[in-house]
Amino acid sequence: MRAAVLTGFQAPMEIREVEIDDPGPGEVRVRIKASGVCGSDLKAIDGKSPVVREPPFILGHESAGVVESVGAGVTGLRPGEPVVIAMNGPCGRCRHCGAGRFHLCSGPARLQAITGGAPRVRLDGRETRRFIGIGSFAEYAVVAETMCVKVGPAADFAALALLACGVVTGVGAVLNVARVEPGSSVLVVGCGGVGLNVVQGAVLAGATTIVAADVAEPKLKLAERFGATHTLLAADLPRQVGELVRGGADYAFDVTGVPGVLAQAFAATRQGGTTVMVGSPPAGRPVELDPGLLFASRRLMGTQGGDAAPHRDLPMLAGLHRRGRLDLDGLISERLPLDAVNDAVAHVREGAVARTVITF
Repeated sequence: MRAAVLTGFQAPMEIREVEIDDPGPGEVRVRIKASGVCGSDLKAIDGKSPVVREPPFILGHESAGVVESVGAGVTGLRPGEPVVIAMNGPCGRCRHCGAGRFHLCSGPARLQAITGGAPRVRLDGRETRRFIGIGSFAEYAVVAETMCVKVGPAADFAALALLACGVVTGVGAVLNVARVEPGSSVLVVGCGGVGLNVVQGAVLAGATTIVAADVAEPKLKLAERFGATHTLLAADLPRQVGELVRGGADYAFDVTGVPGVLAQAFAATRQGGTTVMVGSPPAGRPVELDPGLLFASRRLMGTQGGDAAPHRDLPMLAGLHRRGRLDLDGLISERLPLDAVNDAVAHVREGAVARTVITF
C-alpha cells in the first residue's frame, strides 16, 4: 500500500510503498477514505510529540473508512461497513474502564497503541510504527476492533473523520469535562480546528455568551460562523474579557498549548470559574498562576481527547450532525490527495485553514 512516511524529524514526509499485515485476532483492516491533518501530527513531525520517539513513522489519526477485512474473533464488524477510527479502544477491564473513565484506559493494548501499536507495517523490511497505533496517512490501517466505531450512514467520510479527534476533543471538553451549564458565559482561546468545536460545544450546552479569542482575525470570523457571540484579538485577556463579562467568564478553554496563554485564560474567569486546558503545552514547561486566583475557588482542569467514551460519544456527535445541530462540513477548508500531504501540513502551519483533510 502507499503511505506518507516520516523518515526524519523536521523533514517532509515521503510517499512510499509499505507492507501491511492482515488483521490478527480481534483486529480489523480499514480502507482509509479520509484523514484530517491535526496539530498533533505537526508536533510529531517537529520531534515534539511524547509518543513519536524515532522515525520512520506513519502519522495520521483523525480518520474514517470502510472495513476491508476482519481477524479471528471479531463479531461486531463486517467487511463493507463504514467506521470512524477512534483515538483509543478501551479494554473494558482495567480499573479506569470499570469506573467509566474510558479515556484513561490503562489496558496493555491501549498503552502499546500510544507508542505506535503492535508492529503491523514494514518499510523496506523494517518495522514501522504508526501514530497512536493508527497511521492513517496511508491507504489502509490495521487497528483493534474496539477502536472502530459505527456511526450510521457515511454520506461524507471527510466529515466523519473529523469526529475522531478535533470534534470529540472540542465538544467533549465542554460537555464531558467542564459540563457547561445553560446560560453560562464561555471564553474560547484559540480558534483553530479544535477551538471551533469548543465553540460548537458551548452552543450545544446552551451558553448565552461565547467569547472567541485568537491572534488571527480570519479565525475570529470563522468562530462567529460557528456560534461565537463576541470575538477578541487576544492581547490582555483578563482585561478584555472583564470588559465584556462582569467579573469574568464562567468557563474558559485554552486550546493553544501555550503556558502563558493558559495563565491568562485562567485569570479571565470569575471567582468559582473553571478553566480547561485543551491544548497541550510542551512537556516540562511550567505554568505560573497567581495562587490568589486559586484561593477564590477557581478550578483548573485538563482533558485527554475530550474525556470521550468513543462508542458513546462518536455516534451521538454523528447524530447531531445529521440533525443539523453540529456543523462538520464548515470545518473542512480543503481536501487534498495523499500526494499533497506536505502541502496540507504547510497550510495547517500557516494557520489559514480550520481543517485540511487528506482524501483517498
